[in-house]
Formats: sequence, structure tokens, C-alpha cells
Amino acid sequence: MRVNLGNATMEVMTSPEVLIIQHVPWEKPGRILESLEDTMMPTRTLTVVDERKPDLPDFSSLAGLVIMGGPMGALDYDAHPGLKAEAKLAKAAIAVGKPVLGVCLGHQIVAIALGAKLRHGDRDEIGFAPIKRVDKHDYFSMWNKKIDVLHWHRDQVTVPAGGQMLASSEDTLNQAFRMGSALCMQFHLEVTPPLLEEWLDEPVMTKQLSKSRISKIRDDFAVDNPQLMPLAEQVFSGFAARCDTYARSLAS
Repeated sequence: MRVNLGNATMEVMTSPEVLIIQHVPWEKPGRILESLEDTMMPTRTLTVVDERKPDLPDFSSLAGLVIMGGPMGALDYDAHPGLKAEAKLAKAAIAVGKPVLGVCLGHQIVAIALGAKLRHGDRDEIGFAPIKRVDKHDYFSMWNKKIDVLHWHRDQVTVPAGGQMLASSEDTLNQAFRMGSALCMQFHLEVTPPLLEEWLDEPVMTKQLSKSRISKIRDDFAVDNPQLMPLAEQVFSGFAARCDTYARSLAS
């Protein structure tokens, strides 16, 4: 809730909510939002990537933070100044133990905020390919040692000092890591069948892909999605439960 104080506007703490930061219309939270809604967790979705001084919710009311993917680079601060504010917000949230979830670009933003280094990969990693679980964590307790997941990136980040790497792939060493209250994944568990179709209809996503490659992604999704659904449910419901717990601590 906002209160006007003369020429100033102040955010007054409202009921706890999870903030979802989205960078482009088609990179939606998908299954992440579904899990938060199942937990009856209030959410707010904002796009602030091009705002130098974004109007963000009251920090004390945030029960969690989700940073989604996007086609820009995590350090493209000149073209997209809001990225810097997102990194600061992520770092502040982790510092006080608020649950944070980063996906693809969000994975990179959070990692950089925690001191990791960004580099451009040698090639795009797009489509279904295996990742290897390199360490156990309760988020990934159901996972096999190897599993095919959906990739859509080129840039990569190192694991921040003190972080725990959870998954890797042939082209990308850091496919998932956790640090404190943050879990970050370079790959895409959040994508539902309708969301995949949005991606495959979006020229920004497919401009470098042949028709046969687009068709293969669609076919691979049909094969792999039934195995990925319970894993995605475990990860995102676990995150939602942590947000709910944190929200209850704010209300007490």
C-alpha cells in the first residue's frame, strides 16, 4: 500500500508476498507460479529491467524473490539499468535469509550479486540435453545422477565463493547452485507445454533455430516432460513452502 506524504510517496508494509521479476513477456514463471498459488502465497510480478530507479515493493514485506530469464546479458547495465537493482535486491534478500530463486538469466544475476564471474560460452546451449547432479540437496533429493532438461542460454557464471554447486553439464560447469537462502538454475524446469509453444512462436527465441531443430525441441519435450514434472514439483513446491514459512515469520 502507498501513502502520499506531500511530494513523497512511501510504501507501507502490506501482507507478505513473493516478488517475481520478469524481463520479457514470454519468460513467465510457469510452474513456479503454480506452486506458489498452490501454497496460497500472494505474488506480485514486475518488469523493471529498463528502469534506472525501479519502484519496488517494501523490502520488509517480501516473503521471497523469483528472478526469471531473458535474452539480455546479466551485466548489460547500460542498456538495461534495472538489472543492477535486481542484483542488489537479490543480495539483500539472501543476506537476511529470504528465499530466492533464480532461473537462467536470474541464475546469472544472483550469482554475480554474490561475487561470481560471467563469461560468454563457446556456443549456444539450446534444447534438451543432460545435466549431471554433482551434489545432493533436499531440493533435488528425487533426482537421478543424470537427467535431460531444457536449456536456452549461452552465457555462464561461476559458482560464488562459499556456494554449493548442485548440477553441471558438458558445456556449462555451473548448471545449478545454492548459497544461503538462494537456489539458482541455468536450465528451465518452469516451462509448461503452453509456455513452450509461446517460446517456439517467439522470433527472439527461435531466430537462430532451423525448423527441424524447433521440431526436435517440441518432440523432446513431449518425451521428457512426464519425467520432469515431478522433479519440477519438488523443487518449486519446496521453494513455495520456504516462502510460506518466511511469510509466517514476518507475520508473527
